[in-house]
Amino acid sequence: MNILFLQIYRTIKPIQNHYFCNVNFIIYFLVFFLLTLQSCEDKGKNIKNNRNLSLDSLLVRYPDSLELIIRHGNQAISKMDYASAMADGAKAFRMDSTRLECRLLYAEALINKSNRLVADIFNAQRNYLIIIKKDTKNPKALVGLANVYCILEDYDSAFKFINKALKINPRFRDAYILKGSIYRLLGNFKLAVSSYETAVQQDPEFYQGYVMLGALYEWKQDPLCIEYYTTAYQLQPKNTDVIYSLAYAKQLFAKDNEAKGLYRKMIRLDSLYYVAYFQIGYIKQFSENDLDSALFYYEKTLEINNKHIESYHNIGLIYEEKKDITNALFSYAKVLKYNPEYTLSLERVAILKKKR
Repeated sequence: MNILFLQIYRTIKPIQNHYFCNVNFIIYFLVFFLLTLQSCEDKGKNIKNNRNLSLDSLLVRYPDSLELIIRHGNQAISKMDYASAMADGAKAFRMDSTRLECRLLYAEALINKSNRLVADIFNAQRNYLIIIKKDTKNPKALVGLANVYCILEDYDSAFKFINKALKINPRFRDAYILKGSIYRLLGNFKLAVSSYETAVQQDPEFYQGYVMLGALYEWKQDPLCIEYYTTAYQLQPKNTDVIYSLAYAKQLFAKDNEAKGLYRKMIRLDSLYYVAYFQIGYIKQFSENDLDSALFYYEKTLEINNKHIESYHNIGLIYEEKKDITNALFSYAKVLKYNPEYTLSLERVAILKKKR
């Protein structure tokens, strides 16, 4: 408060000395200044109150706020919601293409979009290069450009820009993630694991890193994958994709009851996650020999996805077990309708036709 009045005094004093203003003018000026100050305080309170709202709610109130759009887009990328990131990135870029944050968000959305075209890759590359030209020490842009080279299978260039980013920020998580992914593509399991582990050391809350480590060990048929998936699950207990990874790993290593429990949790969280129904059916059929229950779960799968060929094939196997050859052939025919080259069903059809 003392500083505030000192500022008012410094503002008024020269006016008094120079213009010989009367007292009324000074009072008027003081009242105007305090009213302006009050307006600023009220605005500040509104902003503070708005901080309690979700980012989505704030965007509804302020749809043209560039700051909010950038924040929302970056949040979408962190959640791997690339459709939202693309919408935000394109809007931010249209609003201010000179701002590096807007260009960076747009480039990251382009390179991660699900229906990415070749033109999108080179558009992202061009934007990353523009950013780096203006800001040579931007680790995000450097890793983004490395990602472009990774997609183009130019791994030497990718490593070059990753290492540049790590010289600027040795703790940059995303650089280690990309490095690990390249080593995985090159078949270097040891260095891939080392890179992913370094990434989660930098950010222990980064559940995707544990999923990547789990996937590596699953690929090696190593039950250690369960530990990594469990850590990811502890961080994201309602993420159905994480739950599926853990459930499938438990199923893979004959922990069927635990796997079924996790698949059922997935169904409670998302009743349309049809693969969970299929996997319960698979366990019922091949581990428990409960054919009727298996048939029930396969049919539930097909209610959601009527082109799920693995369900049709396994139903065919069930009908074979039941000596119902007509329905078995009908199920295999469904498989071959959607995939005429599905070898397993072709083989079963050939065997059954020989028996007739």
